[in-house]
Amino acid sequence: MTETIRIEIDAQGVAQLVLARVDKHNAMSAKMMDELHQAAIDLGKNEAVRVVVLAADGPTFCAGGDLEWMREQMGADRQTRMAEARRLAMMLMALDRMPKPLIGRIHGNAFGGGVGLASVCDCAIGAENILMGLTEVRLGLIPATIGPYVIARMGAAKARQVFFQGRRFDAAEAVGLGLLARRVSSENLDAEVAREVESYLSAAPGAVARAKALVHALDGRADSAAVETSIKALADAWETAEAAEAIDAFFTRRKPRWLAE
Repeated sequence: MTETIRIEIDAQGVAQLVLARVDKHNAMSAKMMDELHQAAIDLGKNEAVRVVVLAADGPTFCAGGDLEWMREQMGADRQTRMAEARRLAMMLMALDRMPKPLIGRIHGNAFGGGVGLASVCDCAIGAENILMGLTEVRLGLIPATIGPYVIARMGAAKARQVFFQGRRFDAAEAVGLGLLARRVSSENLDAEVAREVESYLSAAPGAVARAKALVHALDGRADSAAVETSIKALADAWETAEAAEAIDAFFTRRKPRWLAE
């Protein structure tokens, strides 16, 4: 029984993998990471599943990493920080490598890790009124473990436009960056996702899995070495004075020192 996600599979083999932590704007806690990781494994092995739709309950798709989880890392030792960075990285890798098509239904805002979730989708379709952003630098952190997937999606040149500014951008820019395949009105989002899903239902499931594996084999930009680099980078970021200052400022409801003047 899951606590932070829902999984529904229909008669056609379309699985809905739904973020269900509405009260926290679907921010990813350690529990959610573990449940998403296991879901990717289980859905990948389920021969009845033809395609997976990654969606979310509530007004927000995903607000990023859970701030309480981040706060815990500030008081943790290096080994614990590395383990928690690995937890997030392995969840993203499991979704990315899942041998089923993964379609993102991005109906609401997606920040930080939410952009990472969109980036591991084979096709992400967004509502035209949403905002996205790699906001980690506002907390003195960096988009580390999501980095291999975000940069694989955008390319380094486009990543430079949004990777270290912390600014939010709209769906039109997200399409231009390559994060979203297309944007549609909120009213048409479900129909557009359904059209995307339909194309996979006429394809041979084994061939789809092999073709997806080939993309990974030929791409290589989100390979194991890149993932390991990202894990170390996130653990390093948690150990900085800036991260401690920014996260303390958030919980004490004050501006961090670089905004205080």
